[in-house]
This record gives sequence, C-alpha cells and structure tokens, in this order.
Amino acid sequence: MAVQEAGQSAGTAAHGGGCTCGDCPHGAREGHRRAVAEFLLRRDEFAAGRGLPVAVAHSASASRQWISEELTQSAEAVAERGRAEGAAWLARLWQRTLYVLWAAVVLLLLVQALTAIGAGWTSARTAGLLGALVVACALTAASWFHRARGGALAPVIGEDNRLSTSRTVAAAWVLFVAYAVLVLAGRLAAASDPAERDALISGLELARGAGVVTVLAVVCGIAVLVRRVVGLRILAQRLQKVPAHRPRAADLLTDDAGRGTFADIQYVVIGAVALAFAAVRLARRPDQLPDLPWGLAVLVLVSAATYVAGKYAEGGRPVILSVVRAREAGDLDGPIRTGDDIEIRGAGFVPPGAQTADRLSRMVVRIGAVNVHVPLVPVAGGFSNPADGVLRVPVPAEVEPGSVEVQVVTAAGAATNRCVVEVTE
Repeated sequence: MAVQEAGQSAGTAAHGGGCTCGDCPHGAREGHRRAVAEFLLRRDEFAAGRGLPVAVAHSASASRQWISEELTQSAEAVAERGRAEGAAWLARLWQRTLYVLWAAVVLLLLVQALTAIGAGWTSARTAGLLGALVVACALTAASWFHRARGGALAPVIGEDNRLSTSRTVAAAWVLFVAYAVLVLAGRLAAASDPAERDALISGLELARGAGVVTVLAVVCGIAVLVRRVVGLRILAQRLQKVPAHRPRAADLLTDDAGRGTFADIQYVVIGAVALAFAAVRLARRPDQLPDLPWGLAVLVLVSAATYVAGKYAEGGRPVILSVVRAREAGDLDGPIRTGDDIEIRGAGFVPPGAQTADRLSRMVVRIGAVNVHVPLVPVAGGFSNPADGVLRVPVPAEVEPGSVEVQVVTAAGAATNRCVVEVTE
C-alpha cells in the first residue's frame, strides 16, 4: 500500500507544474507552450543575425538555406505539440460542455422557482423543467459517445477542426424546437380536461408556428448547402482550407485567419436575437409553438441569404501575375540565370490560417521539372518570405536553360497558373 501511494504521489508530481510528457492534458498544453516559446526565440535570434554557424556565415544563400531548414524542423516540432495539445483539449471539452449544460438546467430551475413566488407552481413550469432534463440527458449521452471529438459539440465541428457557424446556428434552432415540442408534450400528458388537450394539440398546428418552422427549415438547409459549397470549391481549387489544431469559440465570428467576417457575425447575431425572442414567446405562451412574427422570420432569412452569399464570395484561386529576377542593392541588371533568385508576384499564396511556420514551409515552387521549397526568411515578429503576394526562391542548377514554366503550390495543395520565363546559362 505504501509503495502504491508513493507511486501515485510520484505520478502526480511528474504531471504537475512543468510537465511536458504529453501523457496528460496539462503536459500537452505546457509542452506546446514551451515549444512555441523556443521557436519564437530561435526565429528572433536568426532574424537578428545570431546563431549562425561559421561554415555558412560567409554565404548569404547558404545561410538562408540553413536558417530555413532549422526553422522548418523546429516548426514541425511545434506543430506536433500543437496537434497533441488540440487532441487533449478536445478530450477535455466534453466534460466542460456537460458542466455548462447542467448549469443551464439548474439556472432554469432557479428562474422558475423565483417566478413562481406569488403566482404559484404550474404544470407549464413542470413541463418546462422536465423538457430541459430530457434534452440535457440526451446531450449527456451523446457527449459520452463522442467524448474524443468534443462531446456535445462534435456535430458542429467542421472537417477543418473549426466550429462551423452554419451548423451551430442550425443546432441551436433544432434544440430549441425540440425543447418546445417536449414542453407541449409534457403539458399534454398532464392535462385532464379534454378542452385543454384540444387547445394544446391545436398549438402544434402549422398556422401557429409557421415562422419558427420556416426558419428551422432554412437554417438546416443552409448548414447542408454550405458544406456542399465549401467542398466543391475546395475541389475546384477556388477555396483554400487548412485544418486548425483545435476549435475555438471565435471560429463562429471569424474566418480561418482569425479575422472577423461580416457575413458570419450578422448571421450569428440576428439568429441569436430571433432565438431569444422565440424563447420569450414560449415562456409567455407555453401552450403552443412560438409564433415567430413573419417580419422577424424574414429578417432571419435575409441574414441567411447574406451568409450564403458570403460563402460563395470568399476565397479564390492563387494566381501568379509575373516572375522577375530578384535584384539586390548594387547588382547589375540582367536575365534570369541558374543560381539567381526570382521574385514571384501574385495573390493568394498564403491561405487563411496558414501563417504558421510549419504551413509556410510546405509551399513549393515548380520551376520546370524541379520542385523548389520556398525558404523561410525570418524577421522580427514573423517572416518576410513567403508572403501572400510575393515569393522569393533560388533557381537551382538542375533547371535546364531555355523557356521554363513556373508554378506555385500552396500549403493547402492548390496550384496556381503557369508562368513562362526564360532562363539563360
């Protein structure tokens, strides 16, 4: 027994504080944090001209290549730690969703108890509480079966490992309508008066809840449509997607690069406002489906149309506009020769969400039959190469003189158009 207690104490000590083993959630998080700090320190040292070995310091091209290789290897270690941290975070997420879920049930009970003071406890309050318990139990069971993928949030996490705005809005409306029907079912089960039962059944008629049903159908259809649109645009190379290490709440309001997008923000805000109005209507009239006014329902439909239009408009295929010989200060003008650096000018070379070093290092430039990896050039706070509109790569000696085609392959796998340049000996 003493040996077992000592082993448990040692295990607790090993997994506390600065644990980086990756076998526990804290270790994965701490290991990723330290790997990021080490990478940033190394990148800033190289940007300041420190840390270069003497063997490559005399050559600008050799030192650039050596720095790029070192940063690429370090970035791969950071990415591996990030994936481990993301998997550990998802494994913990299902418990957090359960805490929030059951806290909401307790909050509903407290609100009902407070509002019952003076008015008395009614069958509608009982039905509302029982409906919440049924929904919470169903989500709890689903969370257990999907605990490795985020629990109850697993259905709203997209293939790119980000929270999907369209699926989240649709899921919120589905849960609300299911809860409203459960409330009516609870009241119907407790009703003893035939007239009351008839009134409750008539509350499910389409004329009473046409607005809610319409909004539900539209948001669910949009969730399916957006997935199809995004998939087809990726296959057509008109949209670039790179997976995230883990989903974040900000994904509902931002694009893959973390910038706020108008289409997503207005869809979430208007959907949340309409849902809050419908919840108030259900609380005031628990004997029928919430009669969402058509003016508010049309507002949600306009917001949904704007969201879909934004999905069609976002992204674009990467394109090369021109390729020129890169010229350093003091160099003479001349044609492109093997060994020279070329500057590729265009747009869309760095997809949203691919600004990290491990993604940037995956970019490739095809010069004729030779694949050239784009070197990482560090500067204070980031990288000057590659950039979204400009790439700089050397022309290797393996490239045959003459007319050659230049093409860029981004980190998302999308290929640009081909640009023909002349390479001389």
